[in-house]
Amino acid sequence: MLKIIDVHVADIRFPTSIHSDGSDAMNPDPDYSATYVTLITNSEVKGNGLTFTIGRGNELCVAAVHALKYMLVNKDFVEITRNMGAFWRSLVGDSQLRWVGPEKGVIHLATAAIVNALWDLYAKIEGKPLWKLLVDLSPEELVRAVDFRYITDVITPEEVIKMLEEKFSTREQREAEMRLKGYPAYTTSAGWLGYSDDKIRDLCRDSIEKGWTHFKIKVGSDIQDDIRRASIIREEIGSDCKLMFDANQNWDVEEAIGNMKLL
Repeated sequence: MLKIIDVHVADIRFPTSIHSDGSDAMNPDPDYSATYVTLITNSEVKGNGLTFTIGRGNELCVAAVHALKYMLVNKDFVEITRNMGAFWRSLVGDSQLRWVGPEKGVIHLATAAIVNALWDLYAKIEGKPLWKLLVDLSPEELVRAVDFRYITDVITPEEVIKMLEEKFSTREQREAEMRLKGYPAYTTSAGWLGYSDDKIRDLCRDSIEKGWTHFKIKVGSDIQDDIRRASIIREEIGSDCKLMFDANQNWDVEEAIGNMKLL
């Protein structure tokens, strides 16, 4: 029987604020950090997962993982994976810890690190990358991985199973297409606030050389500066690439509509 016998957690931080890496209108000086969880088992296989923060307060997530640790130690891993959605609910639903949530903030961030580590462990045991593990789950198994508590007014487990079963016959075809073409992604490497014009240009050129076709720029601090920076990026990436904007909760609805027309 595979058991989790211990949970290690590390407070990892990088001084990214020094060069404005990762900066945006709402978070101008982030130090990218992680609460890094390692699940120790009674075998050689370990599960690793993290939750992302931007510096101060990362220690709170670490403490929350320690508080949740009792729910993992000496647990039968097969029992956990049999119904991942139910285990998620137990993590966020501790009758005392949930008071300091409930189901948001620090508790949710800590839960994310643990659940990510559980999925990593599950994939390693199955000998598959995580995406392939998920693809190979039956409709019923996949649905059991989700806690439907707050979404049944929109969709029910039974409805999701039906949708998945209707598409089941083409699953291998869609997987083959994904392997062949991949899945679209974007880069924000040149789009962080606080970068010099030369750095923006250099990073755009580097990204183009690497094959990127979708770019995201952080905006929301100063619209005139946003227009200037966006113009530089558009000049470097040309008209064929996609350019996206992210104001990070810094604009209200009318402001967003008006500024996007300017951009």
